[in-house]
Amino acid sequence: MFWEKKTKIRKHIIFYGRVQGVGFRYYAVQKANQLGLTGWVDMEVEGEEPLIDQLIIFLQNRTYVWIENMDAKSIPLEHDNGFYER
Repeated sequence: MFWEKKTKIRKHIIFYGRVQGVGFRYYAVQKANQLGLTGWVDMEVEGEEPLIDQLIIFLQNRTYVWIENMDAKSIPLEHDNGFYER
C-alpha cells in the first residue's frame, strides 16, 4: 500500500486584533497540543500545514477573540517537543 509522506513546516505568525486578555494563548496551547503541533504562542507553530490551518480557524472562531490580520512567514524546522506558552 502506498502511504503519502506528511511534510512538516514551521511558521512564525503575528496576530493583530483582540488577542490579549481573551484566552487566546490558552486556547492556542490546548488546540495545538490536541492537533499534535509543536511550538509556542505568540506564535511559532510546526506541523503539517492543514493542521496549522485548523489551529488558526479554531482561534478565529473563539467567542472573544477577534483576529483582524496576521503576518505569517515560513521558517526552518526546530523539532520541538510540545506546544506551550512562552
